[in-house]
Amino acid sequence: MRPQHRTGRGTAAVVSALTGAALLAGCGTGGELKSAGRPPAAIGPARLWPELPPASAAPYDYGEGETAHIPGIAVPGGDVRRLDPVAVVQAGLNARPDRSSGTDALPAAAVRQINACRTAPASCPVLKPYYRDLTGDGRDEMILGIRLAARQLSVRVYMPEPSGLTRIMSTSDAVISVELAGRALVMRAPSAITGYEYRTAWSWDDRQRAMLPTQEEILRMAPRADPDRRRTPSARPSALPTADATLSPGTAAPSSAPSPGVTAERR
Repeated sequence: MRPQHRTGRGTAAVVSALTGAALLAGCGTGGELKSAGRPPAAIGPARLWPELPPASAAPYDYGEGETAHIPGIAVPGGDVRRLDPVAVVQAGLNARPDRSSGTDALPAAAVRQINACRTAPASCPVLKPYYRDLTGDGRDEMILGIRLAARQLSVRVYMPEPSGLTRIMSTSDAVISVELAGRALVMRAPSAITGYEYRTAWSWDDRQRAMLPTQEEILRMAPRADPDRRRTPSARPSALPTADATLSPGTAAPSSAPSPGVTAERR
């Protein structure tokens, strides 16, 4: 057993002071803690004009939450891949939406072309379908695009149900591209501000049982180089980007899609 040495309070204080000085001397050469200054004050949300009454109705009808049962369409085994997309769109012309809205109606010229898809397939505006489980129920939905005049595109999503087929999304816009990201359908549209674009993500909402525009933003577009222009100064600018889709492996991209235009429905 080692011998124990007793020290008085004065001696202990001196030893403690010397030890502290040695530690401070060792830490003074670098790596010491430094103050980053006073932290910024937290600024909470402030309500402006609290005396204003809340709005009683939305100023625009964006088509959100609108659904419709497609009459006369059965879904064998709940597999929408077995459906004829043209037949689905034609039957949808007679569908009654669950609420009054002008966003689901198609122009008369487009309706005539859709009804003539069997006899005039070259001018049929119905694009090839894509499939993705957007609702999370384990079954794919059918995603259809319909070309409209003025470079507009109508995008529609159909969900299989035991009662048949239900349209859970219908909107029209001028588009730069249509993409799938997970269970969201993302539409990019040109902005009136040069160099910017709108990006709207539509996602399934269990409560509404419809696809809703859950996120909308305006973003600055990255400049794109034009290799043809660099090689040939007199060459015309390349075509505007066409619609595309980010899909599951093994799914081909669409062969054609509308170019962007000016939309009157953008809020």
